[in-house]
Amino acid sequence: MQHNYKENCIQKVPIFSKLSIKEMIEVSMTTTHKEYKKGETIYLEGELSEILFVINKGKVKIFNISEDGKEQIIRILGVGDFMGELSLFTKYPLKNNAEAIEATSICIIYSKNINELIEKNPSIALKIIKELSVRLETTEEMIESLRHKDVEQRVADILIKLADENNVINLSISKKDLAAYIGMSQETLSRKLSKFQEGDLISQEGQRKIVILDIVTLSKISKKIQ
Repeated sequence: MQHNYKENCIQKVPIFSKLSIKEMIEVSMTTTHKEYKKGETIYLEGELSEILFVINKGKVKIFNISEDGKEQIIRILGVGDFMGELSLFTKYPLKNNAEAIEATSICIIYSKNINELIEKNPSIALKIIKELSVRLETTEEMIESLRHKDVEQRVADILIKLADENNVINLSISKKDLAAYIGMSQETLSRKLSKFQEGDLISQEGQRKIVILDIVTLSKISKKIQ
């Protein structure tokens, strides 16, 4: 049973999708796993690590703490996503923090084993680079948003990005974490959402569901069009 669990974990990771069954079994044989409770730290900035962390179940937030103690969420990761990838290429300390935001299972793969696989399957390295490029682009967009958009714009922007084809948002994270992700306090986010609701732009249903009622006006706010 333990072997199947680990093999399934490997199968969930896109960077391993081209491995043969034999190669997947080889990886799974050197993989261990660990369970984390909601709010439990997975790793801290500054730690030395030679591990690739793969999420088998649950969600993880990657974040930094500013000099004034404020939390800035960099990204939210889910099943099949990986963390600690820079340890595969460098010996530098980890640059951020990782915390489980719900009950989470992590598969742990040591960089030595990954590097041996990369030598045999260069496509793995290309997939890791592609994923890192996407993450870098997302981070740059977030920095630009924090630098050039005011609070109201950022809230409108994230609502539009999170909405499905029916203009419905089912938050997979708490509003506290959402606020930290877009660089504001939970209180500020709540005030802006209330303002949007009072203006009939959105409707809030419970803690996690938001329905966009006026996508046109919200888009104008996001772009600051009068």
